[in-house]
Amino acid sequence: MEVTSDSARFCSLMEQTNDYTKLEFVNEALALLPRLYIDFSDPTLDLGENEEYFSTYVDEDYYESIRRKIEMLLGEHDVFLETFEEDMKYSDTPVAASISESLADIFQTLYNFISIVKETEGDSLEGAYMECRENFAAYWSQTLCNVMRALNHLRYNVNLDD
Repeated sequence: MEVTSDSARFCSLMEQTNDYTKLEFVNEALALLPRLYIDFSDPTLDLGENEEYFSTYVDEDYYESIRRKIEMLLGEHDVFLETFEEDMKYSDTPVAASISESLADIFQTLYNFISIVKETEGDSLEGAYMECRENFAAYWSQTLCNVMRALNHLRYNVNLDD
C-alpha cells in the first residue's frame, strides 16, 4: 500500500528536519502533503468501520521535539494566519497558527499509523489505516490543507535562502 510509503517519508522528513535548509524542507513537505491527502481521502477505498484499539507511539516529549525542530528551522516564518479556525467567526483579531504545530499534529497521527503496521508486521494494516483515515476526516485533513497553504506562501512569496 503506497500510503505506508508516503507516511513513512513524511515522518522521516519531520524527524530529520535538521538535515534540511528551509527551502528544501518546504519543498519536500509540499511534495508529500498532497500525496497524503489523496492517500487518506480516496473514496474508492471503503474498508468499513475500524473496531480495533491501537496504542499510541508518540508521547508528549517526542511530539514537542519534532515541533521544536521545525519551529527552529522556520524561525519567524513558522506563524501564519488561520482563516478556517472556528473561533475566527467571533473574533475581531486574526487567529495565528503554527506550521510546526500543524506538521507535528500530522506527524503524530502518521507515526502512530506506521508504528502499528511495523509492530504487527502488516497484520493490522487495514485497521490502522481506517483509524488514521477516521482521524483524517475528523481533524487532520483541515490541518493538512491549512499548513499546505502556509507552506505554499513561503515557497512562492518569501526568500527562504539561508
